[in-house]
Amino acid sequence: MEMLDQEYLGRWDGLGSRDASSRTEAMENIHLEVMRKVEAIGPITAMAPSPPSLVTSLTSDLNDILAHLLMLSKRCPFEDVRERCIRLLRAVQDLGVRIPRPLGNGPSRFIPEKEVRSFCLTFKTHLPRTIIIILLFNLNLYFCCQILQVSKVDTRTQSIFEDAFAALGRLENISLVMGFHPQYLEGFLRTQHYLLQMDGPLSLHYRHYIGIMAAARHQCSYLVNLHVNDFLQVGGDLKWLDGLDQAPQKLQQLGEINKILAHRPWLLTKEHIERLLKAEEHSWSLAELIHAVVLLTHYHSLASFTFGCGIMPEIHCDGGHTFRPPSLSQYCVCDIANGNGHINHHEDLLGNQEVCGEVEVLMERMKQLQECDEEEASQEEMATRFEREKTESMLVVTAEDEESVPSRDISRHFEDPSYGYKDFSRRGEHVPTFRVQDYSWEDHGFSLVNRLYPDVGQMLDEKFQMAYNLTYNTMATHKDVDTSMLRRAIWNYIHCMFGIRYDDYDYGEINQLLDRSFKIYIKTMVCSPEKTTKRMYESFWRQFQHSEKVHVNLLLMEARMQAELLYALRAITRYMT
Repeated sequence: MEMLDQEYLGRWDGLGSRDASSRTEAMENIHLEVMRKVEAIGPITAMAPSPPSLVTSLTSDLNDILAHLLMLSKRCPFEDVRERCIRLLRAVQDLGVRIPRPLGNGPSRFIPEKEVRSFCLTFKTHLPRTIIIILLFNLNLYFCCQILQVSKVDTRTQSIFEDAFAALGRLENISLVMGFHPQYLEGFLRTQHYLLQMDGPLSLHYRHYIGIMAAARHQCSYLVNLHVNDFLQVGGDLKWLDGLDQAPQKLQQLGEINKILAHRPWLLTKEHIERLLKAEEHSWSLAELIHAVVLLTHYHSLASFTFGCGIMPEIHCDGGHTFRPPSLSQYCVCDIANGNGHINHHEDLLGNQEVCGEVEVLMERMKQLQECDEEEASQEEMATRFEREKTESMLVVTAEDEESVPSRDISRHFEDPSYGYKDFSRRGEHVPTFRVQDYSWEDHGFSLVNRLYPDVGQMLDEKFQMAYNLTYNTMATHKDVDTSMLRRAIWNYIHCMFGIRYDDYDYGEINQLLDRSFKIYIKTMVCSPEKTTKRMYESFWRQFQHSEKVHVNLLLMEARMQAELLYALRAITRYMT
């Protein structure tokens, strides 16, 4: 999608209003503008040869609008807007103009669309609600072939989605997947909105550019594309997008801690902080640096969630749509329209005899560990078990890429692309253990953030607590299960990989609760998220629901963010004292 300008963005403002008449007026204005452009350009059919350069120039803006309408027809939380967008796209196609269709099925490559809380176009009819098929053989008009889902978004989630759409003018695929857990999603969106749009030390375009820098470290084109558009929307300089070397020196200096936090946060020292705070005319203030560090860690961890859940490109962005007609291949037209055109390997695996009883075995181990709690190990033994687990985590090898993910050239947004994650203590490299009892989020980091960036410490703390404590007391099909031991093992294993130790935790529990395939997934998603594959996602917890795997990814994301923050905030504290 071409870079956004203010005129383009102004077209969509009214669609986020909760007032139906305001949305109607906005859609009427968009309808008039689209028809004027179509009339000026003339018909360009789907089978037409490549248009001349002049026509290509004239159609560029129209194509952007049509892609945006396509996104709204699938993602807008307001039913009236979805219906009007579909009718407008249909009218444009009837005039001989090719219209876009989405690439991929749903917001995730890993999770079937039918399982994600999403929207469906409803019709007033007396026919059975389970299946209503409108078959039009012109597949370019994909949206005229829909199987209506009986399940609708619940009231709370609907309200959260509407608020998100009003704030951003879009409902992101990340939010749709997080919608499995609306109580978490609400806090996540509130925190992200505050970091990006409310009063704070950094200017709006700096915030989005830092988001680009952070996401680019993990080659996360999904987040880079979103923030390139947002950066331009708030008045960012187009030249900065040519590369980090074209950005102000102040932002370039942030590149060093960006790469360290993303890949080897244990190497961050007070000297790195001092160089940023004492850079003469390019210096950062402490408040600005805290804001920047929170943004960097937020988007590093969000890149992990994006890859870990197989988040698809937004429909209106690069890689999210195409103007080429589809191929029927071997699929039913209804499957193509509803995201059922691919075999669900996750469901196939559920029938595999090898995984039968997987949940029961895990529950039995949890029960045994709880019964052994009375036999408390000595502090020396606890320390030995931590070191053993940290060493074993080095032996967990992240998988290489097995799938190609559409992306743009994002390497220009960061420096030293060869710099990546490396395990501790390799060939004589010794990194001191980070003891939470000496520096913790609750006792140290929280107050530092809140003092220099008011309210953010509280928001982050609530988000950490929500992810850590979130439970439905279920495991797969089992109910009334206490999952606290399992959640703690996951959280502490991630921190262990970063050298962070809790003195009161028995790290021997980790090997009892987390099998090797799960550890491979965790390490890949947290340390090298760009290497996460669908096969890895499907290989762990094969009897669990997708919502439970999304919950795991929320835990991984928040544990990673807190680990990075602990190292950054400790370095800042050491500089200040």
